Amino acid sequence: MKKSALTILSFFCIFAMSGCGNSQTDSNINSDSTTKNTTAEPNESEETTAGNSDIIPISESVTTPEFEEETDSTNDETLVVYFSATGTTKGVAERIAAVTNADLYEIIPAAPYSSDDLDWHDSNSRTSIEMNDSDARPAIASDTISLDSYSTIYIGYPIWWGDAPRIMSTFVESYDFSDKTVVSFCTSGGSDIGRSGDNLKDLANGGNWLSGDRLDAGISESEIQDWINDLN
Repeated sequence: MKKSALTILSFFCIFAMSGCGNSQTDSNINSDSTTKNTTAEPNESEETTAGNSDIIPISESVTTPEFEEETDSTNDETLVVYFSATGTTKGVAERIAAVTNADLYEIIPAAPYSSDDLDWHDSNSRTSIEMNDSDARPAIASDTISLDSYSTIYIGYPIWWGDAPRIMSTFVESYDFSDKTVVSFCTSGGSDIGRSGDNLKDLANGGNWLSGDRLDAGISESEIQDWINDLN
């Protein structure tokens, strides 16, 4: 009888110890799982918002100072206007535009000039007739241009009979040059700019007209920069 009671007691002890062992194992598993959750890397949304209270969302950001400075800079651009019957003045105008980072505007005659029209030896040629008539105003085929955004305007042309072609008179009388700095330049076979720039100034509507110059057909960009520096 005592032996049976001892056997039963041993059985209960073994069962109790087995239960304690299983309880400890489950506790360890739960502990490991909790550790992994608390040390997990934050997801993308947490990374861009948590702990960064000084970051302004894109939708709430204000315009940068650089952009404001660009939009505030108005009426300070440069324009190069030119009329060129043979291409010589065009080449000089393009180099001035390259040096000054300017826009280009070509004065295109409604009736193009032929080689016969340009024959200054013929008193009956078109240019001879136009230049002998101070009231002649050849029509311009180019689209009109707004001068509002420009503060400096270079105006170039060939010298015909000691003056600017009459089509230049058509141009300057068609626009308001108030608050603009205007610089005339010319090309020629040898004639100086003379009073051609002053004559255009007299026909123009306002503007601060600086003394212009004759520029050689082959003038370099560095020489153009020196000329501009002298103007200033």
